[in-house]
Amino acid sequence: MDNIGRAKAAANFTRQNRDLKETAMKIQRIHHVAYRCKNAKETVEWYGKYLNMGFVLAIAENEVPSTKEPDPYMHIFLDAGNGNVLAFFELPTKPPMGRDPNTPAWTQHLAFEVDSVDALMETKAKLEADGIDVVGPTDHTIFKSIYFFDPSGHRLELAANTGTPKMAKMLDEVKWDMLNEWEQTKKAPTHARWMHDGSGRVGPH
Repeated sequence: MDNIGRAKAAANFTRQNRDLKETAMKIQRIHHVAYRCKNAKETVEWYGKYLNMGFVLAIAENEVPSTKEPDPYMHIFLDAGNGNVLAFFELPTKPPMGRDPNTPAWTQHLAFEVDSVDALMETKAKLEADGIDVVGPTDHTIFKSIYFFDPSGHRLELAANTGTPKMAKMLDEVKWDMLNEWEQTKKAPTHARWMHDGSGRVGPH
């Protein structure tokens, strides 16, 4: 192949790659996340009372649309803010809800962002006033959190950001090194130990 031919081939390859990138599917956002609940009405009322989530939509059928399985359900949708939707299914014909016994209870959870630590503490007080156990606030350096369970046993987190742009930059710079080291050792890397050892106050910039 002469120089002209190589140049044409290179241009064609570049064009194909560009076209591929332009046509590749890209996720826009999470449409909704769905979990099972013990009681649909109780769930709507609980999330409205404690987390101010509006009741958006209810769908109920006697057959599962995707699998055609005969299984009556109530599917509820709640407004989780900024276009985010949290959904639940009540399945009255199925055995009682359980959880994965091999996964610690703290692992799988839903985390919702609030606008301030004050809002975090106000919600904590409201929950505790009604006898709901709350863990925290827990200081993660880049955000503070409280943890509690909904009536169906789902662990929830409310988080208020406290990090700085400098912290975000520091974490971004080491994320791949941390992941690659973890893949090899399965032990916690120390690249960001400043988040946990008390030295994480790296300033406002």
